Amino acid sequence: MLNKPPRPSRKAAMAHTPTLVTHTIEPLFDSRSRVLMLGTMPSPKSREYGFYYGHPRNRFWPVMARLWDEPPATTIAEKKALMLRHRLAVWDVLAGCEIVGASDASIKRPRPNDLARIIDAAPIEAVVTCGSAATRHYERFDAPRWPELPHLALPSTSPANARMSLDALVKAYAPVRDLAEGGEAAARVLAALAPTAAAVSDPEDSAPGVSAPGDAR
Repeated sequence: MLNKPPRPSRKAAMAHTPTLVTHTIEPLFDSRSRVLMLGTMPSPKSREYGFYYGHPRNRFWPVMARLWDEPPATTIAEKKALMLRHRLAVWDVLAGCEIVGASDASIKRPRPNDLARIIDAAPIEAVVTCGSAATRHYERFDAPRWPELPHLALPSTSPANARMSLDALVKAYAPVRDLAEGGEAAARVLAALAPTAAAVSDPEDSAPGVSAPGDAR
């Protein structure tokens, strides 16, 4: 008699079950913010941490510090200060969705944030999307509303994007520094941007229903 395969544990089953998630982290911006940086949706780790890119292996904050040759920002207060000091705003494209863990590829029933909350209140000159899922949802929900706003699509800083080293990410994100600082460097970046950038392919978005390692955003 053949043995029946073991049933998956409840924990394993829940790991692949979509969860209805609502965005609970406030956007970060002020009256000087020049560049709006957008992710897709806070991961479980970020929601637990209470701020953006909260997984310790996500490279967003090391990249931001390296762009300005600053010490790594380790606390939420330091991270907020870094962004505001350099005229950067941060939020996410989505206000809610069904998602499996931190897998952007598993997102269903997406509901967008109203970016007018920032765009109408700050002198935003460009939007940057961090990862291909953020790019796709921005192009669906927001680019048609603000077609005149330059949009730069950049790769994900998640460790799931293992093909890109920290040095490679710093190089890819260098236009963010130029846009934030203004002047001729910003003008060159803005001149090179099409009204809507093409999506960047990230490994973390390639397998629907599979979470990035460790919910690493």
